[in-house]
Amino acid sequence: MRDTVRDTVRDNVNAAVAGLRGKLSDRVARLIDFRIGLATEHRLADHDRRLGDIGGRVDEHGHRLEHTQRLQEWSANELERVIPQVASFETRLAAIEDLLAAVPAGDAEQVAQARSLIEEIRREHAQIRVRLTGVAQYEERLGRLEERQA
Repeated sequence: MRDTVRDTVRDNVNAAVAGLRGKLSDRVARLIDFRIGLATEHRLADHDRRLGDIGGRVDEHGHRLEHTQRLQEWSANELERVIPQVASFETRLAAIEDLLAAVPAGDAEQVAQARSLIEEIRREHAQIRVRLTGVAQYEERLGRLEERQA
């Protein structure tokens, strides 16, 4: 009978120790999880903040890139529009230069007429430059107004 009591007590102690062991391992695991959570919580918050900052900067750069692309497209369009006009002016200027170079030296009256013609051409060129500048400013303003409405 002593052996059975001893076996019963041993079984009860082993069961109690096993239960305590399970509870202790659960508490230690929770404590470790809690400590890991404390150690990493501020780092995760810092990473989230940094990620938010980077996302905001990426969005800002995206908007800036879109704006720059619109300006570049407008500039390319303006350049394509103005190139034929500039080519036309260059052609006319070359024709005038050829006429002036081909004319033999003349008397004072012819030289005076040629100079007045050159001055008139220069005035026309100045007027054309002023008009082109006005047109470019108008189109730029129009582009900004369209951009605001978009």
